Amino acid sequence: MHKVSVNLDKRSYDIKIEKCLLAVIGKEVRALSKADKVAIITDANVDFLYGDKLQKTLEAVDFIVQRIVIEPGEKSKTLQTLDDVYARMAAFGLTRSDLVITFGGGVVGDLGGFAAATFLRGIDFIQVPTSLLAQIDSSVGGKVAIDLPSGKNLVGSFYQPLGVLIDPDLLTSLPKRYLHDGLAEAIKYGCIRSEDLFAKLQGIKDDEELLANIEVIIKECCEIKARIVENDEFDTGERMVLNFGHTLGHAVEKYYNYETYTHGEAVGIGMVALTDKTEKMGITKKGSTALIRNILEHYGLPTEALLEKEDVLKTIALDKKKKGGEITIVILEKIGNARLLKIPYTDLKHYI
Repeated sequence: MHKVSVNLDKRSYDIKIEKCLLAVIGKEVRALSKADKVAIITDANVDFLYGDKLQKTLEAVDFIVQRIVIEPGEKSKTLQTLDDVYARMAAFGLTRSDLVITFGGGVVGDLGGFAAATFLRGIDFIQVPTSLLAQIDSSVGGKVAIDLPSGKNLVGSFYQPLGVLIDPDLLTSLPKRYLHDGLAEAIKYGCIRSEDLFAKLQGIKDDEELLANIEVIIKECCEIKARIVENDEFDTGERMVLNFGHTLGHAVEKYYNYETYTHGEAVGIGMVALTDKTEKMGITKKGSTALIRNILEHYGLPTEALLEKEDVLKTIALDKKKKGGEITIVILEKIGNARLLKIPYTDLKHYI
């Protein structure tokens, strides 16, 4: 088992990574919680594949279990779905001494984590991420949120889990597109903090080799994020560097109504678009854009999308990184080294 600790004083927790962990996850959960009841928040796809297995391992250590199943996809990250989840948590009789487990990808983790953070003013929760994107990124760090019609993750909180339990074997059931979707976030980590990780991802020949090395890749990504979160839990400074590619990426997702590009695909498009501009401006080392474009294409990820600039600017106007008349963007100096750049919002058009 690999273990990564996130050190946040009283909110500290461990990320545990081990193949076949799902089979014995009840014991891990029981070690973290004395709850009587557990509400599993999951989506229909994950529930069909693994819901019974998770419920049985929890019941084996004397939890009373209720599964709350939502529809898969970003369109479930809404106030309407959240309202239904609240109602089912209340009907189950959850108390503040009970537990929520978010069992799914980023949508489930975000929505379920926000439900845990706000129901009864806060119930303990544990993340059990099932997609690569969730295992290396969204399950770590305590950001939980839902979307509004006007933008992504506009209603949310910082609420740390009791722990994150990762079984890389769950990735074998992912469609190829969604396995590679998560790789866009791994590539992001390489871009912002680790030239070695970037090179490692460049050298992987196929998905078979990827899955053979996936535990180490997950661990390296989680370690990068953990160290950044420890320095800036509430996203007021250094943690913003994790948003490389996201300012434009979120605009891409919304422009296409969350139907054409996955989150990782949109982030990849955002990384290429911004780096292409900053390289031409002399901010980024020459050749960086080509390196990012080539590695994304190696994994079958898109590198461009057609958008109207004015629509992009309207979306970014609601971005959480915008404060007053300024916005902070993440730019590369070179692969493995990113920094924050605060600019007047009116200058953003020059970076798109």
